[in-house]
Amino acid sequence: MSTQGPPKEKLSWAQAIKNNSLSANSPTASAGAATAAAATSSTMGDLKIRAATSEDVPTILDFIKGLADYEKLLHEVKATEESLTRTLFGPRPYAEVIIASYDGKDAGFALYFFNYSTFLAKPGLYLEDLYVKPEFRAHGIGTHLLSRLAKIAIERDCGRMEWSALNWNTPAIDFYKHLGAVVMDEWSTFRLTGDNITKLAAKRQ
Repeated sequence: MSTQGPPKEKLSWAQAIKNNSLSANSPTASAGAATAAAATSSTMGDLKIRAATSEDVPTILDFIKGLADYEKLLHEVKATEESLTRTLFGPRPYAEVIIASYDGKDAGFALYFFNYSTFLAKPGLYLEDLYVKPEFRAHGIGTHLLSRLAKIAIERDCGRMEWSALNWNTPAIDFYKHLGAVVMDEWSTFRLTGDNITKLAAKRQ
């Protein structure tokens, strides 16, 4: 999951957040009161989820490249260990990361940040990247990562969770729909990059 490349489906998980209806064991079971914080680790069998630290930067970059390769966008990756350290763990972090390990090996990650809904007057959790290494799939790791994010969203009083998926990635889209996410067909995503940002900034006020 990335914000680069071909068109994507925009998905929202507002109802699951509202109903507090996602748990680590089942995407449809009641989670009850969420008490696990992002900075703590949770264990489910051989699966552990933890908040990333600056020491995890090489692993995070490896996950990003793995995701980009899967999305056929590896050529667009400009991130470096230095830039990730500065933007994720510097004086002003722009996003947060959780990492899943399986049998003691780093298996997947989720990178997220917070936006804001004026209609709800609440923050929202935006999932930028979700990735599990191929050799660790079929263990429910993706569901567990999303479940942890749902708990974080509840703890921080978010009104919704949102993310995007490439239109051709039907397995991912079907998976997200199964969890209760809905495709936001009525919305289009707009983007400015590079020179277009510079040109807009230079317009007379």
